[in-house]
Amino acid sequence: MAAAAAHARQADSVSPESARANFGRPVVLAADDVRAMPEPPRGFDTARPGVALGRVEEFSYQSGVTGGARQALVYLPAGYSRERTYPVLYLLHGIGGNQHEWTGYVRAHAILDNLIAEGRAVPMIVVMPNGRALPDDRVPPPDQVFTEANAAGFAKFERDLLDFLIPAVQAAYPVRADARHRALAGLSMGGGQALNIGLAHPETFAWIGGFSAAPNTRPAAELLADPGALRRQLALLYLSCGNRDGLISVSQRVHRDLLEQGIRHVWNVDASGHDRESWSDNLYQFSQRIFR
Repeated sequence: MAAAAAHARQADSVSPESARANFGRPVVLAADDVRAMPEPPRGFDTARPGVALGRVEEFSYQSGVTGGARQALVYLPAGYSRERTYPVLYLLHGIGGNQHEWTGYVRAHAILDNLIAEGRAVPMIVVMPNGRALPDDRVPPPDQVFTEANAAGFAKFERDLLDFLIPAVQAAYPVRADARHRALAGLSMGGGQALNIGLAHPETFAWIGGFSAAPNTRPAAELLADPGALRRQLALLYLSCGNRDGLISVSQRVHRDLLEQGIRHVWNVDASGHDRESWSDNLYQFSQRIFR
């Protein structure tokens, strides 16, 4: 609880000017800041003729954090049946997005349809929540995206996810309710959330992905408070960022801290900026490697 309170205070200190300035930081690459795997094939993120399609549906749950009903999107793979059980991936969006960002902007459903059809990804349920845990969780106007109030909603999402969304999903869908069958990943602000929440709860998430993590990512003393537990319990920790992304220093710092603590992880640096090309690429890579 102390770490969560400290993180909330850190979120409250965000100013629009400092947040925007982060994107303009100079990129300084080290020798190991390189692509760790081959680039995806052409058309990996578009619907293909003959590929069985999953479906995306709306999901509502009650949250004690916001005091009302909240909305998420749920991807169900092709051939979905309540007669079988599935692993579940929780996929988080960025500071200016909502639960529609992964499907509307990144085309996550097309990426997963293609991989599952090819047998390269395990059929899974994907939950895409609104990571802004506020009573009014609508996307703010452009001039309010980087305000303290908007950032604070992302800090409050940890309890919303753990105490309300996960139990609601488990009650509504045939998901496997253990850490080895539960993954957490996100982009930008959601990448920071995935690292903050996932690394604090390896008993809940065995597979964690931080794509282009934002400066909401906690410092090493909090993020890696129990390195022994992370070494024992994590199945995969995946970090990525583009080599033209001004926020890469956030992920570089996490990567260096993990090396110092001897915590195994993937560090993938692609040739993109802070954009959908990077996020679609790394969802493609991450989703093939989870639940194996």
